[in-house]
Amino acid sequence: MGIEIERKFLVQNEQWRAGIEGELRIVQGYLANNYSTTVRVRIQGEQAYLTLKGPTRGISRTEFEYSIPLSDAEFLLRDQSIAPPIEKTRYLVRHDADLWELDVFAGSNAGLVLAEIELEQPDQAFTPPEWLGAEVTADARYYNINLARHPFLCW
Repeated sequence: MGIEIERKFLVQNEQWRAGIEGELRIVQGYLANNYSTTVRVRIQGEQAYLTLKGPTRGISRTEFEYSIPLSDAEFLLRDQSIAPPIEKTRYLVRHDADLWELDVFAGSNAGLVLAEIELEQPDQAFTPPEWLGAEVTADARYYNINLARHPFLCW
C-alpha cells in the first residue's frame, strides 16, 4: 500500500528558481471525490496516470497510482471530469538534501505558487528554504480538488 506524506506551503518570492532541476507541464482532473476516496487523472508530460487517494489523516493519506494510455487520460479529462481540469507547471527544486515540488498554476488558478515536500515520516525534520511562506497543509482551499471547483482567482 502506498502512503503519501507531504506538507504544503505558499511561496513568498522567486529565489527558488535558482535551484530548478526539472520542469514538467501537468494537466489534471478529478473523476470522483467523496469522504473516503478521490480519483484523479493526470497528464504529466507525455505520460498519463490514474490515481486513487484515501482520506487525509494529519499529513498522510493512502495513494495508488497507475499508468494509463495517454488517449484514455485525454478522454477522461475531456468527458468525465467533475470540474474543469487544473493546469500547472511543476518545477523540481533542490534545497539542501531535499527535493521540493513547486507548482506554478495557470488558467483560473494563475498567480498561485505552492511548494510541497514529500516526507518519509510525518515528524521528519527539514530545513525550510528562504523562499518558503506560510504552511497551508491543513487548509482545504489549497487541495487540488478544491482549486478545480473553486479556483484561486475567484477567492
